Amino acid sequence: MLETLRLDGRVAVVTGASRGLGRAMALALAEAGADLALAGRSKPDLEETAHQVERLGRRALVVPTDVRVLAEVEALVARALADLGRLDILVNNSGVAHVAPLAEMPPQEWERMLDTNLTGVFNGCRAAAPHFLAAKRGKVINIASVMAAVGLSGYTSYAATKGGVVAFTRALAVEWARRNVQVNAIAPGWFLTEMNAHAFADESLRERLLRDVPMRRTGQAEEIGPLVVYLASPASDFMTGQTIYLDGGHSAA
Repeated sequence: MLETLRLDGRVAVVTGASRGLGRAMALALAEAGADLALAGRSKPDLEETAHQVERLGRRALVVPTDVRVLAEVEALVARALADLGRLDILVNNSGVAHVAPLAEMPPQEWERMLDTNLTGVFNGCRAAAPHFLAAKRGKVINIASVMAAVGLSGYTSYAATKGGVVAFTRALAVEWARRNVQVNAIAPGWFLTEMNAHAFADESLRERLLRDVPMRRTGQAEEIGPLVVYLASPASDFMTGQTIYLDGGHSAA
């Protein structure tokens, strides 16, 4: 059974791989045997992720990329194919958040979230499409959010972009099902990362954010690794169009 979770000889592209959950997912895929093309906007942080991948005995390619720009994502996929020889797995993880009441949300922040969180997923899938469809195989893992399923003041715009990711995932999975390309999503709840560490350091804010989480804790970055490996592996070949909420019960409460 465990052999079906191995990714030896496979190549994964992970966007937003410079830190946080993106780095954790990249390292989990490397531990399972995959080589990595690492994308993001911070080259030094991507290089640190690459060093950690290489320490696990896998190859790592650093490709600074703005996922909002289709041409850059197409170049990322082309580099992965040219330098690593193939493409089997695409993890669309890049995302940004700006928390503010809708009446105070700067339009440019709405556009930045939409372009990164949703258009970035479109760009990743669009760039990989010719290869996956020609090869008649592939795994797409889109990163949504628990905010696609629950409401929280200040997160209206962010939630809209992540809800779009869930709908996009479902429809594309149906479109590509007969081409043997599986498309699924992970919707993380509150995970402690560099991006939100300041918020969870505030005891009153931490209590407010966790009061709707039945487990009353945040996730740890390493807890997302086994799930991304499962969705990237042959073990999930009969699963497509699904969004898995990894959220300590938040979406169920």
